[in-house]
Amino acid sequence: MPFYHKAGNIPHKRHTQFRKPDGELYAEELVSTEGFSNVYSLVYHTHPPTLVKELGQPYDVQPKIAREKHLKHTSLLGFNISQEDDYLQSRKPVLINEDLHIILAAPRKSMTDYFFKNSQADEMIFIHKGSGVLKSGFGELKFAYGDYLMIPRGTIYQITFDNEDNRLFIVESFSPLHIPKKYLNQVGQLMEHSPYCERDIRVPENLQTKDEYGDFKILIKKQGLIYPYIYGTHPFDYVGWDGYHYPWAFSIHDFEPITGRLHQPPPVHQTFEGHNFVVCSFVPRKFDYHPLSIPAPYNHSNIDSDEVLYYVDGDFMSRKSVVKGQITLHPGGIPHGPQPGTVEKSIGKEATDELAVMIDPFRPLKITEEAIKIEDENYYKSWQG
Repeated sequence: MPFYHKAGNIPHKRHTQFRKPDGELYAEELVSTEGFSNVYSLVYHTHPPTLVKELGQPYDVQPKIAREKHLKHTSLLGFNISQEDDYLQSRKPVLINEDLHIILAAPRKSMTDYFFKNSQADEMIFIHKGSGVLKSGFGELKFAYGDYLMIPRGTIYQITFDNEDNRLFIVESFSPLHIPKKYLNQVGQLMEHSPYCERDIRVPENLQTKDEYGDFKILIKKQGLIYPYIYGTHPFDYVGWDGYHYPWAFSIHDFEPITGRLHQPPPVHQTFEGHNFVVCSFVPRKFDYHPLSIPAPYNHSNIDSDEVLYYVDGDFMSRKSVVKGQITLHPGGIPHGPQPGTVEKSIGKEATDELAVMIDPFRPLKITEEAIKIEDENYYKSWQG
């Protein structure tokens, strides 16, 4: 999605004969979103990607809603999500609406005996703890603490972890995830004023063509169900590809904060956007330098959107007793702001080392049964002083 890229071997012209050394044709596939009107890539398979040997019974993974409607400041202790050996079983949706699902995951084991394909959503996987490699037909992406992994819908992938202590903050987006248009010029290049540039974006490397027959289990997610498929050829049999549709990575540590004399509003922290929501990155930065500035954020009312903040690391000047992996949900309709005493305490401070991911959805979020298990029920009282 960020820019055009190609890897491996591809023919000079699209939709033309491209043959193996033995004279057999490679199998061309167009992978696209929003029909033929949005970004796409052309991939070239060693074998046609259509050889299905067996279908299993689909099973339901739709989140169970605990609160359809609510108007209460809410806090979830994300690191209280139970660890699971299996990657997919570890994914626990906690906040959802019609545009996105916010998911916490703590997988112990790598994906070794199956592949996963999300056919209903783009995925943004933020790596809070852990490291490893995201593998797909497009190549490999190494990841570590602070990385955003951006996986477009329809991508078959596997994740290999380096150890068993992994914490992931995941967004499933039912619209394509984009770099904000305000950062791009007319030809799609990141402009000088943007908080990151193309040099910060990592694309898949080390393309390895898997020319293999066998029984390859691919779990495909569609409309809240997982469909078990057994394919007869390895899904990573790409000999080459080109286009704009592929997984990529960006580190939150490469986000360059925008600061000013007075307190800057959340849109300066915007990193990505989907339909009806934005993703922001709060990173270590200098505070405002007006002689009478107040570094702590002012009270504000989210009239048109909920606000979700996922705390990653560091100290937060506006809140006390923040812990890693905590999620706060401030629903649209009621104000929130710094806790008592934090405003005066912030005056004179020159910088913050906070690290957090924020999601602002423009439709109300629903709270799941998984979220209730890790809720701090007294959070709404934290402004009493």
